[in-house]
Amino acid sequence: MCKFAVWLVCVSLLLSPSLSCFQCFVDLSDSARLCMGHILTQHNVRNVDACFRKLDRIFNNNERVIEAGRVGKGYDKQLKEILDAEILPVVKEFDGKENKDTVYEERLQTAADNFISSASKLPRVSGCFPPCGFQSAGAVYNCVTCKYDSCEFPLDCPVKDVKVMENSRSQLRCEVPFSLPHDIEVIWRFAEEVKTQQVDEFKEVTVGDDRLYSIPVTSLHHQGTYQCEIYSGQHSIVRLYYYLTVTPQVVVGHTELQEIFDLSLLPGGRLLPAPAAPPRSSILPPSPLLLTLCVTSLLLLLFLSFGVLYVSSSPEQTSPTKEDDSES
Repeated sequence: MCKFAVWLVCVSLLLSPSLSCFQCFVDLSDSARLCMGHILTQHNVRNVDACFRKLDRIFNNNERVIEAGRVGKGYDKQLKEILDAEILPVVKEFDGKENKDTVYEERLQTAADNFISSASKLPRVSGCFPPCGFQSAGAVYNCVTCKYDSCEFPLDCPVKDVKVMENSRSQLRCEVPFSLPHDIEVIWRFAEEVKTQQVDEFKEVTVGDDRLYSIPVTSLHHQGTYQCEIYSGQHSIVRLYYYLTVTPQVVVGHTELQEIFDLSLLPGGRLLPAPAAPPRSSILPPSPLLLTLCVTSLLLLLFLSFGVLYVSSSPEQTSPTKEDDSES
């Protein structure tokens, strides 16, 4: 009856809301057997509760233990093997026997140190690559929750702008910075003219494993948003978006003709560098003295012109001496 009551206390403690590395990998029955003979040296009494508080301090709330357990996907099994190799021999040794708390302290601390040393040698993950995508390879094991922490990024990536000319070739690549499974399926969809991420506005274009979408001759009706969605095992991994802007060939031709026209007007066929800001006039307004001199010169020139015109237009006068000579 006494053993059953102690076992109930162990179960109630192990089923508390907080989980831990120890509780993730050590079976409930083994934990109960481990703490059954815990004796407080000061009072020489058995205290199972104190044993579990010791486990919390050495394993469950130990940041070094938690950090050592942050391994990559699939390596949680090795974590369990490492911890079992340290704890189960102690459980077998202590089962049905009473041991002082100092002995528990020493053996459990040694087990924790050995776990940290061995678990830290397991492969670490490269981490998560922002800003989007379900990256299973980037998930790390969390000893506090006994689960793998995902990258928690959205599936939908931001829209990327792509500009091409009409009648040229266009290529869109469905590439991500993280590793992908081997059994992927790629679906390309298209929403004509609009720039959007609304799933219901897209129409399916191709399905397969090709992550390259190519348009041999781009026309105006190819303008719009392209969505690339990658699946693995019927689960979506990431959705990428590209907004394709197509420049009409007429506009391109007009621009080229304008450049040729500009070249023909400039000396030596050289284009002047375009100013970074609207050009400012470098001509200063004339001074009042200069204006006065200019106006005076113009008036003087005008009077001289009238004088010359008057002299040239008056009749020639005959002198009296010449008239007398002609009469005689």
